[in-house]
Amino acid sequence: MAFVRSRSNASSGIGVAAECKEAFVELQRKKAHRYVVFKIDDKGKEVVVEKTGAAAESFDDFMESLPDSDCRYAVYDFDFVTQDNCQKSKIFFVAWSPSVSRIRAKMLYATSKQMFRRELDGVHYEIQATDPSELDIEVLRERAH
Repeated sequence: MAFVRSRSNASSGIGVAAECKEAFVELQRKKAHRYVVFKIDDKGKEVVVEKTGAAAESFDDFMESLPDSDCRYAVYDFDFVTQDNCQKSKIFFVAWSPSVSRIRAKMLYATSKQMFRRELDGVHYEIQATDPSELDIEVLRERAH
């Protein structure tokens, strides 16, 4: 995949690798992924794809892909059945910032979040989580209905 930088944010100076938008479109339109986890590269220059979860992977697999002590962005394609027995899907944007993360990482992810979030056209809901209890499957179910 190409590593072409997209727009960068003047306040954070972070770019977005082209692979991020490609992976999001594959999740959104092609249903190729259940989730995508993004991270800011080690140089703090751009957001890149860290991991994609196969369409058959579970919510538990998604939760295990988020680090215990470092920040990440992620999108999760949540499938559910409505009260009318209709199959639906909603895409959640997750800003994962564990309370034990380094302050610098929290600041970098916080200042870059809106810029990155704007790159992902078609997200239905956004969740800011600092520990797994704030990102439980029931939280998603409640928001989606």
